[in-house]
Amino acid sequence: MEVLLCSDVEKLGWLGDIVDVKEGYARNYLLPQGLATVPSEANIKALAEEKAHRAEARQLVLEQKQRLVAAVQDAEVALTAKANEQGHLFGSVTERDIAENLRQQGFDVADEMVKMDGHIKELGVSEVTVRAAADLTATVRVVVNSQEQTVDATHESNSA
Repeated sequence: MEVLLCSDVEKLGWLGDIVDVKEGYARNYLLPQGLATVPSEANIKALAEEKAHRAEARQLVLEQKQRLVAAVQDAEVALTAKANEQGHLFGSVTERDIAENLRQQGFDVADEMVKMDGHIKELGVSEVTVRAAADLTATVRVVVNSQEQTVDATHESNSA
């Protein structure tokens, strides 16, 4: 069944698009929620101007995300955490920690943009992906140092 989308529907289409969906999906979800309507000339013309405005707004957001990815690419996040002598962290470094550090550096990165296979639980260097959109990603280097090493280094420089 063909329907005309009255708003953006994730993984289906944008406002003003005519999409082919199963009849039950249209009848039970899209039409009652006001997300879609029957495609007629009057409905298409009514949504044409709004569709142009939304397309322009999406383009501006895309350009902003592209600038963010270009700026964040190859950035470095330096974090300190408590660890034992073997280098295992007492806790872990999460997406939130990395995003917060990037925001402190001036990047507009939301916690959800940072993608990791698992939390970082060891001292050292890791590579993390920042995903601004489905096809816009950047790689960030995360360096985790021990708090004890940082403290020892400052004591050594003060005594010298």
